[in-house]
Amino acid sequence: MKTVMRNSVLFFLCLTVLAPLVFYTERLGSFSKSDSEDEFIEEISSISVGGENRRLNLLHAQDLANTLREPVRIVYSENSGEDIESSEESAFTESREHKSRVLSATNDGQQSDNENPIKLVTQGAGGGDAGVSLEKSKSVEESGSRKGERGVVETEEGKGKASESALRNDKGKVEVKTSQQSARTFEQKDSEHSVNSNIERSSPQRVILDARVRQLKDQLIRAKVYLTLGATRNNPQFIRELRLRMKEVQRAVGDSTKDTDLPRNANEKMKAMELTLAKGRQIQDDCASEVKKLRAMIHSTDELLRVHKKQTVFLTQLAAKTLPKGLHCLPLRLSTEYYSLSPDQRQFPNQEKLEDPELYHYALFSDNILAAAVVVNSTVSNMKDPAKHVFHIATDRLNYAAMRMWFLANPPGNATIQVQNIEEFTWLNASYSPVLKQLGSPSMIDYYFKAHRANSDTNLKYRNPKYLSILNHLRFYLPEIFPKLKKVLFLDDDIVVQKDLTGLWSINMKGKVNGAVETCGESFHRFDRYLNFSNPLIAKNFDPRACGWAYGMNVFDLDQWRRQNITEVYHRWQRLNHDRQLWKLGTLPPGLITFWNCTFPLHRTWHVLGLGYNPNVSQKDIDHAAVIHYNGNMKPWLEISLPKYRNYWTKFVDYGQPYLRDCNINP
Repeated sequence: MKTVMRNSVLFFLCLTVLAPLVFYTERLGSFSKSDSEDEFIEEISSISVGGENRRLNLLHAQDLANTLREPVRIVYSENSGEDIESSEESAFTESREHKSRVLSATNDGQQSDNENPIKLVTQGAGGGDAGVSLEKSKSVEESGSRKGERGVVETEEGKGKASESALRNDKGKVEVKTSQQSARTFEQKDSEHSVNSNIERSSPQRVILDARVRQLKDQLIRAKVYLTLGATRNNPQFIRELRLRMKEVQRAVGDSTKDTDLPRNANEKMKAMELTLAKGRQIQDDCASEVKKLRAMIHSTDELLRVHKKQTVFLTQLAAKTLPKGLHCLPLRLSTEYYSLSPDQRQFPNQEKLEDPELYHYALFSDNILAAAVVVNSTVSNMKDPAKHVFHIATDRLNYAAMRMWFLANPPGNATIQVQNIEEFTWLNASYSPVLKQLGSPSMIDYYFKAHRANSDTNLKYRNPKYLSILNHLRFYLPEIFPKLKKVLFLDDDIVVQKDLTGLWSINMKGKVNGAVETCGESFHRFDRYLNFSNPLIAKNFDPRACGWAYGMNVFDLDQWRRQNITEVYHRWQRLNHDRQLWKLGTLPPGLITFWNCTFPLHRTWHVLGLGYNPNVSQKDIDHAAVIHYNGNMKPWLEISLPKYRNYWTKFVDYGQPYLRDCNINP
């Protein structure tokens, strides 16, 4: 009984093991080679899009099995460099960062099955002999002859395992091993280096982005270099050919920024240019000397650029300091007219308002008549009640009569105007003001007018003679100029007012002396931009990262000024800076020091700067600003002004005014 059971178990065990082997052996035996190939090709050549089966139509109604070839795999030996340079196609491949491997396609419907990579794969898997065909690369010389075959087709036999092929060159020095797996994954691995012109119409290739555009532009640069070399320049035939190729490439590139923008014949133009450049390399054999010449040219160009930049800075500073002929004519014309008036006609109305602390007072110090007129006109045009506003203008003796004549002929509506001569400020003298003493010293005159000396500053903006004018320093003497006033709004002459400024007088400044807009944004700098923090006196008293603020539109509380004795603070620091070691000349650095911890920050919409040097000031900021400031060299009354900002200024100038017409001042 036990023997019977043992035999039964062995029988069923053998049956479960051997039956599958017999079953699958019969299936393998009945597996038709041709049928499996057809089914595989049919399956691989069909895709499903949105549930609908469609055949791949890559080659214009040609059967995929008859059109697709094995990709060309080109390998060069280490010693074949001379042969490569001698061929025209090799000159084309040298300029590329990588060698393109091309999936070749043909319209020949009689192509053999051995050249179909899909069938090669299926034959290798099914046990048939696989023939792997590798196309020979061809190099074409200028004469059109073919030379230098780069590949030899070899086949190998293998059944049930990966095939291996060896590609040897004519000299037998290069061997390439490929496998069946590399044939399947070739397109995936080398997608960045392949170019398939037949599939380009239906699907974009994964190549290096815009490689052809960059290569064409690189060819143009190389061609321009050849035009400058001695050996090639002495070859008229080559020069004509090179110029022709350059025109062709330029037309092909055009404004293209992507490879897809290039015309269809771009590759032909690129190859033709490479062939011409290869000729240039043969003509110009002494490259080392030419490299030295090119380096010398680069050095010379850099030096020339440096000189031109320096000249540009100088001319810009000169243009900013030079008075245009029209603005020089205007004060002469007005002065002549002023002195022809009787004494009674030279007086301004409403002079009783000049010292009324309940009114709104503006201080403006300028020798530019047209600029002062724009400030007054733009401010008055935005006032709700002009009768409550008083303008105090101080100017020098040369422009005093002309300034008075302008505002006598063009009164600011119901607003009150006063024009003062700084020569009448008898208290402002060298014994009282250290800055006035310094401005008149021989060393200061030497600093400005003998700029060729070695100890002069190389930065021309620090040697602007406008700093010699006491008009720039009057802002530090406001309590002395207006002894009976409580608050004054200081305005520069290069600003334009766009909104009513009356609200500035009602701002609670919390005991601060100066109300100003801070300038520690992206476009401006902090204290370390204006002061010399390498000096221990500056480093000890101030924070290099403290926010700067802007002159041009400032509210000054004169009562707090007098209480904190701000003028004496200014005098003390001016004495310490007699040798200009704490800061360079100007009014902003001493202003930052004088009003340190005494400045109340105003909202940035009250005052927007940069219209005299920055072409990228936000239009939104300009539209919302109460005051726009043309700080910088490009003042709106100069020809070097920025055109996009000029209209904000010119709309407040009446160019039909007789004095402006007489002096030929036009917008």
